[in-house]
Amino acid sequence: LLLLSLVRCAGLSHAPSRSFAACALVLLFCLAAGLLYGASRSLDLVLRALPFLGLALLLRAACLDHVTDDYVTFLSDWAAFCRENGGWAAVALPKGNYNAPYLYFLAAISYLPVYDLYAIKLFSVLFDVLLAWGGCRLIAALPGREGGAAARAAAGFCLLLLLPTVVLNGSYWGQCDAIYGALCLHGLASGLSGKPRSSVVLAALAFSCKLQTVFLLPVWAVLWMSRRVRFRDLLLFPATYVLSILPALALGKPLGDVLGVYFGQAAEYSAYLTLNAPSLYALIPYGMEVDTALWSKAGILAAFLLVLGVLGWLLPRRRRLGNEAVMAAAVVFAVGVPLLLPHMHERYFFLADTLTLCWTCTRRRYLPLAVLTQIASLGGYHAYLVLRYAFPMGLGALMLLAVLIASLAALAWTAEENGWNTLYIGSEGGVKAGASCREMFKDCENLEEIIFGQNFDTKDVTDMRMMF
Repeated sequence: LLLLSLVRCAGLSHAPSRSFAACALVLLFCLAAGLLYGASRSLDLVLRALPFLGLALLLRAACLDHVTDDYVTFLSDWAAFCRENGGWAAVALPKGNYNAPYLYFLAAISYLPVYDLYAIKLFSVLFDVLLAWGGCRLIAALPGREGGAAARAAAGFCLLLLLPTVVLNGSYWGQCDAIYGALCLHGLASGLSGKPRSSVVLAALAFSCKLQTVFLLPVWAVLWMSRRVRFRDLLLFPATYVLSILPALALGKPLGDVLGVYFGQAAEYSAYLTLNAPSLYALIPYGMEVDTALWSKAGILAAFLLVLGVLGWLLPRRRRLGNEAVMAAAVVFAVGVPLLLPHMHERYFFLADTLTLCWTCTRRRYLPLAVLTQIASLGGYHAYLVLRYAFPMGLGALMLLAVLIASLAALAWTAEENGWNTLYIGSEGGVKAGASCREMFKDCENLEEIIFGQNFDTKDVTDMRMMF
């Protein structure tokens, strides 16, 4: 499969960039295999995954030559602008509506003798691999009953690379949603694995790349309420964001231009309630006259109330929220917020696509939710890429509404259930174990998860026989 990918690269339309694309795919294959081995520490799992990694790269190689209107209208124009205006110096100029980190990338590739289309797509494919790694880490941090933890995580790694919307987003469409998606998944995985500072930093980097990170940001309020993240850790969020824009400011970009990017994006499409997104506004009959401003305000209020309601319901249960409950909350936000908000684009359920798949890898009972989310999201992709509807977008909205209701039910169940199946180890100053931890957790038959965090000091332990 990898050789077929290289054969495809040999037939790419831009001959001078063929070797670059082929080398990039080989390196990405090696990177994917290396990251999977690092996460699983199992050579057997990596060997079993290699065909899926090869297939994932073959699919992407087949998409490299495709040109979309977004590339012609925006991305190629921005890349050419950087090349014609001094590379890094072009970052300071008012061009493009992306935030600073992606402008750095466009400025960097302006110095390369590579076809912009391939460079842009392969950069997104790099983050496809990092996205799969983030999903692998997230699955490993969650309790599950199907198979071993390493096998579940490896399956998630492969499935994320083969998820249709992930394949199409970067390698076919040329979009970069995998960048903020990867950072969000890694941030959530870190938050559930006792790494609060890196979790907040990754969330801030995701926000510095894409405004759509706000769909998932309420999860960090849940992490804070459940004491996985401290308030002082949250202060790293604005600090990281400032650091991400400092190079642009140093290059001469006005602060107002940097901070105004997201406001400009929000206002640019304010005349439309939905832009081929399977949000609730797709249920409005075509041609029906509505007060767009009023419906927009109602949708924003509904999304705000959803977030506020979930956080308020979790607050009194905060001390016994297991990782699965936090994951359920993440799915609720990733599905519910863009479902209710106006002005959503086709790609804005990217986080919902990836999170529901990760959730399914821990419990097969969530498979219908992942399938419905993927079908609804693909409907939006089809509308843009093929310029016709595969099915009424209102049907996609109903699918996602069903997913939201089921996710809320799962959240209610896991928030009540997980508290009694999760053990938290902690006290002021930490817990120092004695010389023997023999049979410490023996007969805890209903225990699914132990949260040690960084609170359990075992340096004096000499006996751990039958500890678990």
